[in-house]
Amino acid sequence: MDQDGQVREVCNCSSLRRATRHVSLMYDRHLAASGLTSGQYSILSEIRRRGKTAPALGELAQAIVMDRTALTHTLKPLERDGLVELKQDPDDGRTRRVHITAKGIRRHEAAAVQWRKAQQTFTAAVGADEAASLRALLRLVTQTELGNRP
Repeated sequence: MDQDGQVREVCNCSSLRRATRHVSLMYDRHLAASGLTSGQYSILSEIRRRGKTAPALGELAQAIVMDRTALTHTLKPLERDGLVELKQDPDDGRTRRVHITAKGIRRHEAAAVQWRKAQQTFTAAVGADEAASLRALLRLVTQTELGNRP
């Protein structure tokens, strides 16, 4: 094996990126009929998970482990399509909160059918126990301090 092959096989970042792209493409194929990408579906899911408390942009970015600028960019098509609204926080004029609209809820619910199919595809491919173990390991990775926070 050459130097590049050795690095590729042991590089955690490269392995995670390849796996993420591979899995995201499958989810995106399933979600395509809904008009959402897997990233957009995840954002809407996180907003809905919070119930009536609309998250601030910074809170949402932190929850989905995304740079705030990238999140703002990703929200633009959702806002354009009337699925979310960014509103100024009434208690803090410097803070904008992300609200899901009724249209956004309907789109998310319709997409959830396709998302469940993607979940089933993944579980069938890797096994239920392995999928659960992978989710647990990935939760650990996202909760591990890697020197990314000031």
